[in-house]
Amino acid sequence: MNAMKNKVQLIGHVGQEPEVKTFGEGKKVANITLATNDYYTNAKGEKVEDTQWHKVKAWGKVADIIEKYVTKGKEICIEGKLTYSDYLDKDGVKRYVTEIVANDILLLGK
Repeated sequence: MNAMKNKVQLIGHVGQEPEVKTFGEGKKVANITLATNDYYTNAKGEKVEDTQWHKVKAWGKVADIIEKYVTKGKEICIEGKLTYSDYLDKDGVKRYVTEIVANDILLLGK
């Protein structure tokens, strides 16, 4: 059991064009949204599609790959860890953010 760790693997479609920022000394961060779909049959026997949206952040080489090859609608697989943070908005209300920090990416589809 001690081999278990905070690990997330998702396959989905990119929801919008990646946002890539470069900091001093060429350090890059890429932010994307990823849609994953699940299907089930409801009580009436109807097929229902459930879409979940995930915020994904990537640094370094993974950010470089996203900048060069990932566009809106592209199917990708990411692996990373789940992170939580909070901040105060302009009205002083505490807001919470859940995102995945990707450490690996696999480009799928066309």
